[in-house]
Amino acid sequence: MTPNFEKMTKPELRAYLISHPDDKNAFQAFVDRYTCDAPSDTYGMAKSPEDIKEIEKLIRQKISDR
Repeated sequence: MTPNFEKMTKPELRAYLISHPDDKNAFQAFVDRYTCDAPSDTYGMAKSPEDIKEIEKLIRQKISDR
């Protein structure tokens, strides 16, 4: 019997995947579930030293917001 990954909570799916590391369907369900919730923030390529400083600032802010 194949488990219903859609009905599993994220922690349940993660636990299942850890105990069944070769289950490709579980892995795909895990990736799909977590990537759909990932933020889609994107930033352009740094073009100057000032841009690099701004990007570093944004990264530090994202880390501290967690």
